[in-house]
Amino acid sequence: MPRPGMHTTEKSKDFKGSMKRLFDSLGKWKKLLVISIMLAIFSSILSTIAPNKLADLTNVISDGIKPNTENIQLVSNDIYGNIMKNYSINTAKENDINKILINFNSLTEQQKLKILTPIKVKGINISSKDQLEFINIMSSIDKSMANEELLSKLDNLPSSIKELVSPSINRNNLNNRALVLVIIYLIGAICTYVQARIMASVSNSFAKKLRTDISNKINTLPLAYFDKHETGDILSRVTNDVDTIAQNTNQSLATLFSQLAMFLGSIVMMFVTNYIMAITAILASVIGFMVSFILLKRSQKYFIERQEELGNINGHIEEIYSGHNVVKAYNGENDALKEFDDINERLYNCNRKSQFLSGIMHPFMRFIGNFGYVAVCVVGAMLVMDGKTGFGTIVAFMIYVRLFTNPLSQIAQSLTAMQATAAAGERVFEFLDEKEMANQDNIKGKLSIKDAKGNIEFKHVKFGYDKNRTIIKDFSANVKAGQKIAIVGPTGAGKTTMVNLLMKFYDINDGEIIIDGVSTKDLTRENIHELFVMVLQDTWLFDGTIEENIKFNKKNITKDDVWNACKVVGIDHFIKTLPGGLNSQVGDNDAISSGQKQLLTIARGMIEDAPFLILDEATSNVDTRTEELVQKAMDKLCEGRTSFIIAHRLSTIKNADLILVLNEGNIVEQGTHEELLKKKGFYANLYNSQFQKIN
Repeated sequence: MPRPGMHTTEKSKDFKGSMKRLFDSLGKWKKLLVISIMLAIFSSILSTIAPNKLADLTNVISDGIKPNTENIQLVSNDIYGNIMKNYSINTAKENDINKILINFNSLTEQQKLKILTPIKVKGINISSKDQLEFINIMSSIDKSMANEELLSKLDNLPSSIKELVSPSINRNNLNNRALVLVIIYLIGAICTYVQARIMASVSNSFAKKLRTDISNKINTLPLAYFDKHETGDILSRVTNDVDTIAQNTNQSLATLFSQLAMFLGSIVMMFVTNYIMAITAILASVIGFMVSFILLKRSQKYFIERQEELGNINGHIEEIYSGHNVVKAYNGENDALKEFDDINERLYNCNRKSQFLSGIMHPFMRFIGNFGYVAVCVVGAMLVMDGKTGFGTIVAFMIYVRLFTNPLSQIAQSLTAMQATAAAGERVFEFLDEKEMANQDNIKGKLSIKDAKGNIEFKHVKFGYDKNRTIIKDFSANVKAGQKIAIVGPTGAGKTTMVNLLMKFYDINDGEIIIDGVSTKDLTRENIHELFVMVLQDTWLFDGTIEENIKFNKKNITKDDVWNACKVVGIDHFIKTLPGGLNSQVGDNDAISSGQKQLLTIARGMIEDAPFLILDEATSNVDTRTEELVQKAMDKLCEGRTSFIIAHRLSTIKNADLILVLNEGNIVEQGTHEELLKKKGFYANLYNSQFQKIN
């Protein structure tokens, strides 16, 4: 069974709704986010256009490094036309080229030279001898001949013909296409750089805003929320969840749109370049779609569970290590370790499954990409052999296959990251949507410290933490200015609850609390807190010097004021033993005793200039000797203030002006210490029980 406040595994929530709220919460950064996404999309579009331009550039180069087959065909046609024109034989028809060539080949070289009159092809004169040499070399070429041998024979062509058929690159065409390609890549790089800068700024600014919202929210939540939720879980929302939103927004949001644009753009450009090879690449990769969506669907729930278990393990660690001494004293290490192991095991399983399912995407899509390379190379080679495309098209499609398959894994990973973002966003917004303390905008009352006299009246106060459990059933009391009021009673009687109501940490269900004629309903919480000095049973010191801890949130306090407070409390001797005195660094976990911490918090209260004082078990953590010193300090602290003292040690409230005895939420007795003892009632039994021997 989970501990109170621990989150159990929840079902998948509204992904679209969470992402929409995240977008709506961006506020002034929406336009920048849209601009960043548009730049990412534009950069991706340029990336899909570039391979097509690269294919044209490759074709220009490939055409320039191979013999000019067009001119070879042109020379061949002119030479054979020359033969047809100048040579005739009675047995051959005028258009029977095969018979004419057979007869021509049977002639002597001199006869052939007479037939082959000089011709001009593209402005170059080709002599009869060169024509005959061309015929002899071309007739010796076999289709099965190796490429190197073929090129070697073409190198032996006459210089006049060789000038026409030799490889040559159109430099102007080459330079123009290369410049276009460079411009495309340069603009794409600039867009990517600007997009990354904008996205980094937006994501971190948004994370800063969320942390600020959470910090402000914490100050507006009622104590009831913190009673029901673990500190570790709240901290996880501030740290882990906000960091998840920031990182994934920065890394995955623009990637999702850019890769989607690249995916669709590559499909379009593949069909523009060559539809046969486009179909081949798509069919080779279509299986990647199916698998990615299956993995995506299965991994979604594990990311949500991971965020929940992170909160659980943080809460457990914070709880156990903050009470480590108690765990050790009661030999609770095994139980704590077992519970930690259970949570850790659940977190391990969530991480293992989510990371495995998302991690397997990359190698699988790499296999699909490699398979696509093979497919387009085979089909492309067949098309090149048939003369239906150029070598540059194969080069372009090898890039398109990568541009087509890589986005599949990138999109899948971005979507899983967005799911983690949505899950984290749900937890953050769940916290931000918590019901706050009652709005105080309509409260206009004000009671200043100077005007406060110190009178408090409780009128039929009723309160319960929930509807089914009433703690304070009917509490009424009239406290005069300057009185020292002790509130005693057994555990659960409602003593601390009364103080929480007096400080307006909780709103009463019925009745009224009146301070100097003004109802607390007409005073803001901040105004009430200014009127009270409060020293609690639970000590709290922040990381800082002793002086800073004592002066906490107080203005115009001198070092002499701090020393005087320390002397009154009796902590000055301890401070002098420290190397830095008042400038010594302390913290809540420093190796100083609980009693010394309590004395420091009491000294903090002594420099507060307020008409009311609340001491909630303020001496519970000090020894008998220190208690006597603190008691004297308390008496001095109470001078001129209306004081409320909650104490289990009834010996510490003997000198109280009025003792209110609470039991089950009601005042069962009230009076001075002597008066209550004479009554021999509930208080007398409670007081005498301190000295009774337990059988």
